[in-house]
Amino acid sequence: MSGLGLQPGSSQKRVLTVAPMPPEKIAYALARYSRSPDSIRDSIEWVRHHDSASFLESFYFQYGHASIADLGHVTVCFEGISELAATEIEDEQLWDGQARSSRYQDFSKSGVVVPPELSANEAEIYNQAAAAMLSGYAQVRERMIPYLESQLPRPEGMKPEAYRRNLAARAFDVARYLLPFGIPTGIGQVTSIRTLEKQVRRFKASPFQELRDLASELAAACASAPDCVWNADGADEPIAPTLARHAEGDEYAGRLRANLIEWAAHHLPPSEHHPPPDVDLLQPTDHLADICATLLYPVTDRPFRELYELTCSWPSPRRKELLDVALGPRSKRDELPRSFRSAPYVFDIVMDIGAYRDLHRHRRCQQVRQQYTNALNYETPQAILHCGAEKTFRNSLYAASEAIAQLPQPSAQYLLPFAARSRFLFKMDFAELEYISRLRSGVKGHFSYRKVAWEMKQALERLDPMLGSLIEATPPWVEDPLKR
Repeated sequence: MSGLGLQPGSSQKRVLTVAPMPPEKIAYALARYSRSPDSIRDSIEWVRHHDSASFLESFYFQYGHASIADLGHVTVCFEGISELAATEIEDEQLWDGQARSSRYQDFSKSGVVVPPELSANEAEIYNQAAAAMLSGYAQVRERMIPYLESQLPRPEGMKPEAYRRNLAARAFDVARYLLPFGIPTGIGQVTSIRTLEKQVRRFKASPFQELRDLASELAAACASAPDCVWNADGADEPIAPTLARHAEGDEYAGRLRANLIEWAAHHLPPSEHHPPPDVDLLQPTDHLADICATLLYPVTDRPFRELYELTCSWPSPRRKELLDVALGPRSKRDELPRSFRSAPYVFDIVMDIGAYRDLHRHRRCQQVRQQYTNALNYETPQAILHCGAEKTFRNSLYAASEAIAQLPQPSAQYLLPFAARSRFLFKMDFAELEYISRLRSGVKGHFSYRKVAWEMKQALERLDPMLGSLIEATPPWVEDPLKR
């Protein structure tokens, strides 16, 4: 009996590649392809003669077939934005991109991004403090180079250029503690149209004016032809015009935060707990209490352990009241907030903003943060003390603290130096915990997050010695400073 199907080795080509196309058109072509017996060649030809905007408006925006927008990808670069804005831009789980590194560039002459909502007088206070911080940054770096040369002689076999490059990177590792969150940077990202739409909606609801302005600029860019073109084909065609027309602000996120802040102010008792260690691991067993505690975490300044123990003690009516507050403004198209996502291990971490910028890249775990602050003091690298730059470092932090106290929120957060310690929540499974702890504790890493990664392993060993022993993390006292 002869088969009717294609046989391996038949003459028909089974793997076909597709040249770059406008994101909305490739999304339309692949969506049609999934719903038709035609070859992809036929689907692409079909799209040439049919309106992709009408299709997306009907099936994506009206009928909610969100997966269609995952099929079209857009490359977008953000230039001249603040590090604060960069952190918010990257806060997507389905995101691929790179930000400019603080390890390989001198920021002493870069200036700062001034929050657009500041008055002229406030902007003057902001700029003076930022200038003091950047001056301190340059002085610390200058002191670090001779100190490192005295501590780390060039090994035989290492080329002088490589040696100087490694020393410079180490000096920047220390000096970056004085970079303000308003330091300018750039990001290149590759995302689906779906993620891009979520970004626009999230930016429009941001408490930061810079992000709200970026939302408008991003929507305008999607409605326009690309700025950078590889070849002439499609150079005049808008990137994602349908997205630009339909992306509205995420009203649910704004109302959710405001409602939770008000509820917490009226229902939470005074805090009486002593702060837990900087890396505190919990393994929640009460799933509902975990959700309630995570809802409250970003709108308070309390440790997660305190909130979890409190919500564990609540009767069912109190828990339901909080859930009603959280879900009341939610529409059918709004996703549940991250607070409803659970994982077996919950790390409440107090760390400097610079370390968070690096660990924030691990998007396979659920991340929730509290407001950036200097209320938890500043991190001081040991090398600052050893190289004789302590006075410069302290004076720069003092100038920042004085100015922050005079500026309104949330604009004051732009002046927070990378040294500022804040509180961050990371929820993950064992595989992600093993990956972060093993990778980020390595000798190539920055000493700040190396310490966090090592303490994550130690915390798991105390909770579950067998699983903890499986993590091959590198202790922070094991160093190879000239390795990159």
